[in-house]
Amino acid sequence: MLEWLALARGTLDRVAERRRDDEWVQTAWADPRTRTFVIENGRTLVSYDPGPALVYIPADQAPEGERYLLGVDDEGVAYFCVRAALPAMEGAETAGLRRVGALLGDQDSGLFTHAVALEHWHVNNPHCPRCGGPTQLVAAGHVRACPADGSEQFPRLDPAVIMLIRDDRDRVLLARGPSWPADRRSILAGFVEPGESLEQAVAREVHEEVGLTVTDVRYLGSQPWPLPQSLMIGFFARAEGDQELRPDPEEILDAAWYTRDELKEAIESGRIVSPGVLSIASQLIMRWYGGPLPDMPPF
Repeated sequence: MLEWLALARGTLDRVAERRRDDEWVQTAWADPRTRTFVIENGRTLVSYDPGPALVYIPADQAPEGERYLLGVDDEGVAYFCVRAALPAMEGAETAGLRRVGALLGDQDSGLFTHAVALEHWHVNNPHCPRCGGPTQLVAAGHVRACPADGSEQFPRLDPAVIMLIRDDRDRVLLARGPSWPADRRSILAGFVEPGESLEQAVAREVHEEVGLTVTDVRYLGSQPWPLPQSLMIGFFARAEGDQELRPDPEEILDAAWYTRDELKEAIESGRIVSPGVLSIASQLIMRWYGGPLPDMPPF
């Protein structure tokens, strides 16, 4: 697996077996050691003294709102988030996952990622897909139940493959989507279709987007991408022989092969901006490149 993925660093026990134990959840909430933080529209409060960290408040001082149990640490301390308006707090700033997800420590990054994913799902799925009636939060924030028909709904997750393609000369393929800025380049990606394996999705997406046939599809690692609800699954693959790039204009504005020296020069000259360190794309490219790219901060 990849050595470091910004949004795949959670360290807590998610205690899934405790979520439907209402007595245990209430006891955990009332424990003075319990730590909580507030989330609103994918943002939370962050302190930068001495370094980026979530701002926790005691449970008895938390605002009213939906509560999500996120897990328990090695010392038995429970962690919750509350969906509510962010309070004003001296020394704290509001921040989203894109801004601080890669900067937070392992535990805080995992907690924030988990909270963002749950909040988005709850906000966008308040009604039963069977009868259209309102649903209720159960299982400490991990299930929505319909009181009318008894059905339960679980958070949706969209699997997507993201793949670094190399050719026989060990060049990397980078491309730009039609809506991207002129200097942005990244590797290819796409959603997995029904009845399709991950490896099949890699081959299909590459062929659809740039007209290449790939082999040697190898799994590298995965990370959640709750912006809004994906799981990004990273692969290496190889395009053998002298194949012509045929970008699909609806998906890819341009695509080209780069050696390491060519990519280094393009980034240093400002012609290309690499993917941010929050993305699995950056980690895949770094594995091929041999280290951080010229425009990446050290981690």
